[in-house]
Amino acid sequence: MKAVVANDYGPPETYTVTEIPAPEPGPGQIQVRIAAASVNPADVRIPSGEFREQFALPFPHVPGNDFAGTVSEVGPGVTAYAVGDEVFGFAVPRAIRAMAGGERPSLTTGALAEYAVFEADTPFIAVRPQGLGVEAAAALPTVGLTVRAMLASADVEPGASALVVGATGGVGTALLPALAAVAKVTATGRPEDADRLRELGAAEVIGYDAAEYPSGVDIAFNVTLPGDRLADVAAALRPGGRLVTITFPVTQPEWLGRDDVDLRFVLDMDGKFGGMREVAEAAGRGELAAVIGRRYMLDEGPQAIADFARRHTFGKLVVRVS
Repeated sequence: MKAVVANDYGPPETYTVTEIPAPEPGPGQIQVRIAAASVNPADVRIPSGEFREQFALPFPHVPGNDFAGTVSEVGPGVTAYAVGDEVFGFAVPRAIRAMAGGERPSLTTGALAEYAVFEADTPFIAVRPQGLGVEAAAALPTVGLTVRAMLASADVEPGASALVVGATGGVGTALLPALAAVAKVTATGRPEDADRLRELGAAEVIGYDAAEYPSGVDIAFNVTLPGDRLADVAAALRPGGRLVTITFPVTQPEWLGRDDVDLRFVLDMDGKFGGMREVAEAAGRGELAAVIGRRYMLDEGPQAIADFARRHTFGKLVVRVS
């Protein structure tokens, strides 16, 4: 099969597209013919060697977490899926199993390939609804899970003022409409992004300079800045305001420069706030959608990851496989 491959630790510019054997499903696993996949930070950070001391990565490594496709083979003991089922979801490389949650982890051989193997018994894979196209489904898993978990953790009151730092990325563009339904949102972005961010629900669009941040905000959502660089975001909050963040390193209260912030770090690897079925249901109700910024073909997969790492992008980058 054809796949995007990292042959050693390094930047995405070193990734190639090559032929490798298709993975075969073992007990409790399914093989999926991938129709589309989307790019996530892990596709850059894990093969970079950033975590090599914690998780040794076997090579060749196929990146890709979010996917949509068709079940092409089922392993022994699988009863939830059959060949021909249209599925979508999220999974992480087997090498980082320790970060994948507890009892029902979602693991994969890598979705940026013509075929990939996944664990069947996980809440992070589900049957794709008929009304959700393959590209939209491939763009949705990580952002859908993250947005649902952030909103469930944030306790946003109707009419609250909110700041979204990193509004132009995959998570930010999916968060804005859902958040704007209940709150008045200020979003960070570039001038050329302003019209699109307002279309997604932002009441105000500001630059990335902390000097432009509003003051007295009820709640701030950080989806892009490193967790040890949030003092300026915290400074924008009212006393007792909430700071909801998803980035690493995990933010420590003493890093914020004030002790009256309600700090909430969100990482739901066990499906506490729901899995892919709940994401699909929210998408079906029109409450959740991913914005696709650019599309690529599989042969352009390394370029898609390099663009994600090096360029300013808007929404999700989707790679069409078949």
